[in-house]
Amino acid sequence: MTNDTKQKVREFYDEIGWQQEEDGLYQNARYEDLRPVSREYIHKTRLRVMNGLFSTGKFILDAGSGPVQYEEYKVYSQGYQKRVCLDISIQALREARERIGNHGLFVVGDLADLPFKQEAFDGVVSMHAIHHLGLTEHPRAYREIYRVLASGRTAAIVNGWHEPRLTMVTEPLIGFRRRLSGRSAKKKKEWQNEANATGTFVQKMTPEWLRREIGSMMAIEIKPWRSLSTRFLRWFVRPIGGRMFLRFVFWLEDLFPKFFAENGQYPLIVVKKK
Repeated sequence: MTNDTKQKVREFYDEIGWQQEEDGLYQNARYEDLRPVSREYIHKTRLRVMNGLFSTGKFILDAGSGPVQYEEYKVYSQGYQKRVCLDISIQALREARERIGNHGLFVVGDLADLPFKQEAFDGVVSMHAIHHLGLTEHPRAYREIYRVLASGRTAAIVNGWHEPRLTMVTEPLIGFRRRLSGRSAKKKKEWQNEANATGTFVQKMTPEWLRREIGSMMAIEIKPWRSLSTRFLRWFVRPIGGRMFLRFVFWLEDLFPKFFAENGQYPLIVVKKK
């Protein structure tokens, strides 16, 4: 990933992604399903991050914090003295300061080159941030998180898989629904084509890549965070019966964690430092 691409990501979030719109939400909220029917499921999946964190400590690093935009995100640092928010976007940090105030410390920085000393943090959380780096920089970001994490502690990282199996199964159904509604097919971005890197540039990984490239360097555990994509939720979860369906999905995710962690849309990756 080039410095030019990082600059584009920074500019997107400074100028668009972390600007509040007329409804009081950030522009970035369009990537989430905020309808009432999905609210309970979304709420419970966000709190799953605590399955990968120690609940108390001195400093917790929020690596790629954004504005800490959802209330559940605040829970991650409730038992810590300070939450250190690091982000490439100055606008993100301004918004984070408004939301968490004196509980936070705010640092402009690069996920792949953290400006902190070794073992400075009792916990690390990173939500949908590492995928904004080029895939070749992902291992460096994980090594940096591992370096600043205290011995015996854990980091909780959420990102999306590249072409997860459950999502690929449902994409033809979504395409059919789009055609019925008169909408054109959604154009897919190339995974490793940096020439198309505009706006919210992302490069995602596969479970095989994660185990090979990251699992060979440090102890990791892959847990379920949320198996359903936002596209699936919006197209198929309807007000009548939708809440019960999502409760059933959440129960299945807990019952078969390995399957849903590796085949669903979003895993929770827990890094453990001995």
